Amino acid sequence: MSSPAFDISIIVATFNRCDSLARLLQSLDSLDLADSVTLEVLIVDNGSTDGTRTLLLQKQQQPLKYSLKILCEEQRGKSAALNRGLRNCCGQIICLADDDVVFDSHWIGGLLQSYKAADFAALQGRVLPGIDGHGNGADPKRIREYNIPMVDYGNEIRDIDGLTGTNMSFKREVYERVGFFDSRLGPGASGFSEDTEYSMRVRKAGFRIGYAPHAVAYHELSPQRYGREYNRRVQYRKGMSRSIYRHDSIPFRVIPNLVANCFRYGLYCLLGKTQKAYRTEGRIMKCWGYLMGKARGVNCKSSSCSILAMLGFPLVS
Repeated sequence: MSSPAFDISIIVATFNRCDSLARLLQSLDSLDLADSVTLEVLIVDNGSTDGTRTLLLQKQQQPLKYSLKILCEEQRGKSAALNRGLRNCCGQIICLADDDVVFDSHWIGGLLQSYKAADFAALQGRVLPGIDGHGNGADPKRIREYNIPMVDYGNEIRDIDGLTGTNMSFKREVYERVGFFDSRLGPGASGFSEDTEYSMRVRKAGFRIGYAPHAVAYHELSPQRYGREYNRRVQYRKGMSRSIYRHDSIPFRVIPNLVANCFRYGLYCLLGKTQKAYRTEGRIMKCWGYLMGKARGVNCKSSSCSILAMLGFPLVS
């Protein structure tokens, strides 16, 4: 097998986020890139109908310190788009990022430092709150109130269990052994969990996953991501996604968890513990999403569906 043509490949799947993508590309221009490090960036357009294509073609005409490849993926879904990027990337280290992040200028240095520090095959970069499209910073109070997920495990390089697709990377040998993302999962398909399922396969293959505290990306937080209704939808879709790749015991795990969390939710509401009630409501929706995923025939065994029917759960499509 020939040696990889680049030291680092960055793959970004995008869909109708032209403004956010422009900010990401601008941050790539500001990366502190040593002359000895070669970088390629692959942007995979997943059927955008805004100005994404024009933006990318204009960017490609500019003098850049990295190689920019523009790819198109007709199959709907982030996982399918990432897989297109994986098939076409040539880097020794493969990095995946969302199209609404901005890279810290020292991101590459922090990434390489963490790979050199220990025998990691995959790394999770730090993800901190960024600004919105109007230049406003994230509201710390609302982040705490709504439990907005960030990735911040402190300042030390260490082992961790999983990866988050917002800012993750792995060596080429991981991809060559683990393969592609499950195209049934992720945005545009089930909604979530393509990174969770991939992490499970990485660990199962015996690879070590680490945390890179100095490989920082700032995640744009739009106002639509705050609030209970958004949290309900997210957790429900996470449960649906989990039903695709996990086979939790419905009678002995899922339903007992659902019942227990319903009880806790009522108790927290009575006691005025708003934040605990909010988080518990999310767990309820996740259990419900899992049950509905199984009931709709996603990896559904007849016994599971029979149990749901006996308990009176609506088996709707």
